[in-house]
Amino acid sequence: MGGSRIVAFSGAFYWIAAFAAVAAVVNGAGIVAIFRYRERAERSLPYFMCFAAGVLISTPLVLALPNAVGKNPDAGFFALGGFLFMFFSNKVIKYYTKEETLAFGVTAAEGIGIHSLVDGVVYTVTFSVSLLTGVLAGTGLVVHEFAEGVITYLVLLEGDVPERKAAASAFVIAALTTPVGAFAAYPVVSRLGPSHLGLVLGFVSGVLLYVSAAHLLPEAQKHEKAHSMVAFVAGVALALFVVFSRTA
Repeated sequence: MGGSRIVAFSGAFYWIAAFAAVAAVVNGAGIVAIFRYRERAERSLPYFMCFAAGVLISTPLVLALPNAVGKNPDAGFFALGGFLFMFFSNKVIKYYTKEETLAFGVTAAEGIGIHSLVDGVVYTVTFSVSLLTGVLAGTGLVVHEFAEGVITYLVLLEGDVPERKAAASAFVIAALTTPVGAFAAYPVVSRLGPSHLGLVLGFVSGVLLYVSAAHLLPEAQKHEKAHSMVAFVAGVALALFVVFSRTA
């Protein structure tokens, strides 16, 4: 009985697979763009990050976290745990990147790889809750994959990795880890009851809040461009439009 649940994939699985695959493609597109058109890709980065941050900060606050608390009243504690997990993970990565040049590139890329793996898990959890939650979270994550591919390639270059090797390594580290995380998490998440799924969704909400508010927005503001905040507002507006159009 348990085995049949893994073989007979639900409709959610195909959405998870589609978004995970698109995420890998978009990430790869970011690497190709920075490899071939470095100046143009760097100019576009703040807009991608701001738009993704707008979507990702709205989704947990207006949809994912309320949904999680509705399934389990303790989900808020898990949301805090997800935020703190990302916060302290980032601190550990930053601590190790103070080492020599090669260590900087490798350690930063390793951190991005872990982050991409978590992204894949987020796809699985959010689509397991509802199609709306999955599409909104997935849209923000897919958009930010472009920036993530670019950043991974650049940190490897800063670690004195040759250009072609940096491009290939960035694809493996940042692009392929997302579908791996999604597919590895699916057999576990698909077996969870509503109460436990609420706790996992709470944790994921904390991860999304950290990625948007403490990672993407500050990074975008370092390289702020004219109208980059318009991209952020557009991301928020898109998330709100989709939520209200589905609940109206």
